[in-house]
Formats: sequence, C-alpha cells, structure tokens
Amino acid sequence: MRSVRLIGPGRAGLSLARALSDSGYHIDGILGRRDDQADAAEGVDVLVISTPDDVVASVAAGVRPVEGCVVVHLAASLGLDALDPHDRRASLHPLVPLPNPTIGERRLTQGIAFAVAGDPIAHELARALGGRPFTVADADRAAYHAAACVAANHVVALLGQVERIAAATGLDVDAFLDLSRAAIDDVARLGPAAALTGPAARGDWATLERHRLALAEDERPGYNAGVALANRLAQDRAPRRPETTPVSAEPSPSRPSKVAAGV
Repeated sequence: MRSVRLIGPGRAGLSLARALSDSGYHIDGILGRRDDQADAAEGVDVLVISTPDDVVASVAAGVRPVEGCVVVHLAASLGLDALDPHDRRASLHPLVPLPNPTIGERRLTQGIAFAVAGDPIAHELARALGGRPFTVADADRAAYHAAACVAANHVVALLGQVERIAAATGLDVDAFLDLSRAAIDDVARLGPAAALTGPAARGDWATLERHRLALAEDERPGYNAGVALANRLAQDRAPRRPETTPVSAEPSPSRPSKVAAGV
C-alpha cells in the first residue's frame, strides 16, 4: 500500500485525501500552514501539494527533498518547474469542480479526466481513482487552464447573470437549469457548432436588439460578449448566406433584421 501525505487541507486536498483513502492508499496526514513542513516528504511515497497555485512553488521549496518520494501538485496552470528542487515530480489536475470535500470525494472517483505530467505516479493515481489520464505539456498549461476556467467558472458566472436577469421577471435560476443542462448534453452529443440555437445563430437582429433594450445597462456588456461568441460559432459552422445579416456584439438600431431559418 502506497503512503500519501498532503500539504493543504482545503477543498481539493481533503477531497483527494478521502478519494485516495477509498481507493486503497494510506493517508499519512494533511499538513496546514501552521505545521512544520520541512520534513513533509520523509517516510511517504507521495507528497501532494494541494495549496493554491500562487504558493505551490514556495511550499515545494520549503520541503527537504527525499530520495524516492514523488512530489505532486494539483495546480492546473503550473508546470513541473514549480516543484524544484525535487527530483521526482508530477502534476495531477482533476478536470472537475470540487466545491466541498463530500462532493469532491464522490466526483473524483466517477471516471473523470485528469491532466497529468511528469513522474508515472500521476498516471497511477488517476487510474487508481478510476479516472482517465491525459498528458498536458508544461508549455500548454496556461492555455489548458484557461479552457478549464471557461468551461466551469465562466459558465457559473453566466448563470449568475441568468439569475439576475430572471429575478427582474419574478423567476429564479432553477427555472432555467433544465435548459442549460440540455444545451450541455447537446454539445456532448453533437459538438458546440451543431448544438448552437437561438437568435444569434439565426441572425435574428431584431430579437437581439429587443433583448438589449430590456436589460439593465450594466448587464449589456456581458450579454454582448455572449452574442459575439455565439455569432462567431455560427459563422464557423457554415458559410455565410448572402441573404443573412451578420450579427455583431454592438448593434445599430437602424440596421435591418433578416432572420434565417432555424430553431
């Protein structure tokens, strides 16, 4: 049985500790900021640094290297150089939100994807959790993390806008969640371009302008950004038809609306 110690008793660290324990690993403690971390790699096979990204390097530098111990970080945006001066190093990033240890423990063992790099222990840990490891090179970590943030954080932020706009009509966000779930399911089945529906996809300029006029002024920049992204996706999926007026993020009220066929 491999032994694992963690530094960082936050949501990610506690979630991973519980999931690894369930998967047969011996968890030999979780150290916090007030604990002496200098000998954290002593006597264990794996040391996981599950701190926020901006302190991973300083935490790793403060741990005395121990031959045979693999030091692993969970930071999506960082490369392996953040784990200097340790010879055996790896990264393991679960591609799933971990909002609290109870939900995180369950999600980590549900066959999710893990971005891994470095020592083979990263693949081992991902597979032990029932996951699907894939490799992300250090040079690609920032772009990978940006995509992950858009996929999760930005979606949540958009639903926050849904909540605010819906509140003005007396509705709450729950009324719209089935719509969001169905759209994500369609992306999984069809891909983003084929899953896109709505007025931006159709080039329905008049409807988009009515939306803007109905929104509070401080909601319009976010809405316009979404329209621009939808229009870009619509243009990418098929050649523009001559009779369809393209939709931009910033409308002109005098511009005519021409609606293409679609849902």
